[in-house]
Amino acid sequence: MLLFEDTDVIETLQKQFALYADNFPIWSEHGTGIAQFAVWTALAQENVGASLQHYNPLIDDDVKKAWNLPAQWKLRAQLPFGSIEQPAGEKTYIDDETSFRVFK
Repeated sequence: MLLFEDTDVIETLQKQFALYADNFPIWSEHGTGIAQFAVWTALAQENVGASLQHYNPLIDDDVKKAWNLPAQWKLRAQLPFGSIEQPAGEKTYIDDETSFRVFK
């Protein structure tokens, strides 16, 4: 699965709402991020394995050429999916105390 943003849509919104123009690329990133998460979660709920990848911009031109895609489509992520052949490997994480702060 390939996930894109249409930069023409972003630019149109920037023109329509000039006061917020600088924010539309940021909001678009937020939107595509949550879409990536939602699709990955939906696949996981159906016991379909997936691996969210970000090989941009290394593959962007080849992908557009292979599928004859519009220039204004910006590739944001790739999500190969299929059967789960083995459980995911163990991962280490930053401690919550380092990653999060609670202010009282």
